[in-house]
Amino acid sequence: MPTDPTIIRDLARAHGLDIITDSIVINELGLDFQVAIAEAVDGGAWVLRIPRRPDVSARAAVEGRFLGAIAPHLSVAVPDWQIHSNDLIAYPLLPGTPGLTIDDSGQPQWHFDVESSEYAASLGSVLAELHTVDPAVVRDTGIPEFSPTEIRQRKREDIDNVAAEFEVAPSLLRRWTAWLDDDSYWPSFSTVTHGEVYPAHQLMDGPVNLSILDWTTAAIGDPARDFMFHHASVSASAFENTSARYVEAGGRIWPRFAEHCGELYSTSPVELGLFALQTGDPEHMSAARTQLNPEN
Repeated sequence: MPTDPTIIRDLARAHGLDIITDSIVINELGLDFQVAIAEAVDGGAWVLRIPRRPDVSARAAVEGRFLGAIAPHLSVAVPDWQIHSNDLIAYPLLPGTPGLTIDDSGQPQWHFDVESSEYAASLGSVLAELHTVDPAVVRDTGIPEFSPTEIRQRKREDIDNVAAEFEVAPSLLRRWTAWLDDDSYWPSFSTVTHGEVYPAHQLMDGPVNLSILDWTTAAIGDPARDFMFHHASVSASAFENTSARYVEAGGRIWPRFAEHCGELYSTSPVELGLFALQTGDPEHMSAARTQLNPEN
């Protein structure tokens, strides 16, 4: 990936965007894209996403269509891809600042109070807005679509595929099997979802959401996907406040919704294992082994 700002500047110029070399700040945290923020000569601030692998560009075409379809239905801002090619995606910087960042030592830094009632109200409202969008609005963009039965079967297959390649702790396999076999945990409907709603993808003004980033994982599927990180990050009462606001704004939950969010989050090592198998990266493989078999 280019680390020389002049290479990034030249890439942007080749697509008609004239940015100031000294203004370029590179962020290497993204797994799929190298990200840079830069100022254009006309004074506007831009986000540049440079794909790390060829397969990322193909998936990005779907994301680009989805963003165009979903944007009119949300009160929060989403990226407006004014440049979209195989080697560069660029859009004007969105309002707000990340709710979560990672410092130089790799430690998470939270920039707002996740327990606050203002955050519960904001997140609940935003997710209700997204989840009540008619799936027909985005169906033609090419995002994946799963029925409730398919959601559950896909999770079962993902666990099986990872267990075939990695050693998985028996306690985790027992837990996941019990969850998969119990109808009461699972939704009976599908909604439009972001797929990775957590504060690094949320641009905030204090506890209020202004923009949502990184819609690569958007799908029509399990609404709990957009609540699972929140469930893992806050107290039960804060999660209940968010769920209550979500229902007030039109969202649908079921009796074991919160428990389902917890079980879904517990399969995060499975997602890491699938990603590691996709990339073949030794560091990803090592991290997946550790998370999938913490008892070892």
